[in-house]
Amino acid sequence: MAKNNQKMVDAITAMEEDFAQWYTDIVKKAELIAYTSVKGCMVIRPYGYAIWEQIQQILDGMFKATGHENVCMPMFIPESLLQKEKDHVEGFAPEVAWVTHGGSEKLEERLCVRPTSETLFCDHYAEIVHSYRDLPKLYNQWVSVVRWEKTTRPFLRSREFLWQEGHTIHATAEEAMAETEKMLNVYADFCKDALAMPVVKGKKTESDKFAGAVATYAIEALMHDGKALQAGTSHYFGDGFAKAFNIQFTDKNNTLQYPHQTSWGVTTRLIGAIIMTHGDNNGLVLPPAVAPIQVIIVPVAMHKEGVLEKARELEAQLKAAGLRVKLDDTDNSPGWKFAEYEMKGVPIRLEIGPKDIAQEQCVLVTRHNREKTFCPLSALVETVRERLQVVHDGMYEKALANREQHTYACKTMDEIVKVLEENGDGFIEAMWCGEEACEDKVKEITGVGSRCIPLEQKHHADTCVCCGKPAKHMVLWAKAY
Repeated sequence: MAKNNQKMVDAITAMEEDFAQWYTDIVKKAELIAYTSVKGCMVIRPYGYAIWEQIQQILDGMFKATGHENVCMPMFIPESLLQKEKDHVEGFAPEVAWVTHGGSEKLEERLCVRPTSETLFCDHYAEIVHSYRDLPKLYNQWVSVVRWEKTTRPFLRSREFLWQEGHTIHATAEEAMAETEKMLNVYADFCKDALAMPVVKGKKTESDKFAGAVATYAIEALMHDGKALQAGTSHYFGDGFAKAFNIQFTDKNNTLQYPHQTSWGVTTRLIGAIIMTHGDNNGLVLPPAVAPIQVIIVPVAMHKEGVLEKARELEAQLKAAGLRVKLDDTDNSPGWKFAEYEMKGVPIRLEIGPKDIAQEQCVLVTRHNREKTFCPLSALVETVRERLQVVHDGMYEKALANREQHTYACKTMDEIVKVLEENGDGFIEAMWCGEEACEDKVKEITGVGSRCIPLEQKHHADTCVCCGKPAKHMVLWAKAY
């Protein structure tokens, strides 16, 4: 058994040795992705896609609970449509993929393969929004987008990726801002309650906001290696897109007005975030809410009378309770199975053998801490539910402790450099005057860039960490994916 376990562990490079290779080993060995002949694109394999399906199901329910409806826009955007919002097109120009031919014929106008869909939604809104009675429109779509990234990594950055993009249009700026904040909170709640991942909510600096937005808000998470990952964004557009696309409505006073818009999105990079927040040197560690298999049943001494029958009985019982359960009745050894499902991050392993059956119990082992619990078969469902909650809470507490341990308050740039040299990468909390020149200089000298202006502000000093002028904000700084 130990030998088999060791073999599985050896298949994964230790994160302390080479974090990038550790990550790559996990996504391949856990059968989340496969590489393709299309450079920069990936096959999301069944187990990886099943994680995305769970993410999708939970978030979709949260969106619908807040009044949103799903739609589906075209994949292609005419160049003339993309050009209507100057800042937007300039922001995306380097990443755009173009279709120039339909069959053998050259197109009269190039078509952009959508990198995002603001212009398509605006084109549609201009057709359907005429009166205040038509507002708000609260839309979302689950699609893929294409961005021609130069450097790619599975889930974190690929040329085609899956995502959801919400797009809403409102009568007033106040309503649109409330929507922007609401959806940021939806994402933060989802990360905490479903992914066991703590995040910092904040506003992006002017230089880092979405192309065409008035304001961009984001949730930032800290990975094992001390780098930040932007886990979701919510944008307030004001009426800029409405003016560019001539979207107007008649208000209650019979006056023409421009509506205000938002957009918000998360992507399959959330799977990368799960790996780098919770994974260990034995593989994946999956939060119960999104784990494709919540309980793996491993029969011990399966050849003995009654063992397999009892295992099947427990499987049926747990499935009837709405849990995602798998019984591994293959002829692989129990040790091999232990290591295999540990690598795949299954939250709970249920072991059942002749001695357990005789004592009317089974053994539950939690993946995140390998804690064993003897569970009476008469209380199986309620005990498994309790243990799944224990797994979620334990994972969240561990991730939060890691973030707190690697968050440093600094008053000078020298202090930032020293802290990073002595402790490794992490979140830096430091004051900022609001000038882009200082933002750029901090990154140039220390290597950490601005991630966001946290909504929950702290006061570490009166002056900017760079120039010494009066500070306006506390900023969260970090190296990032």
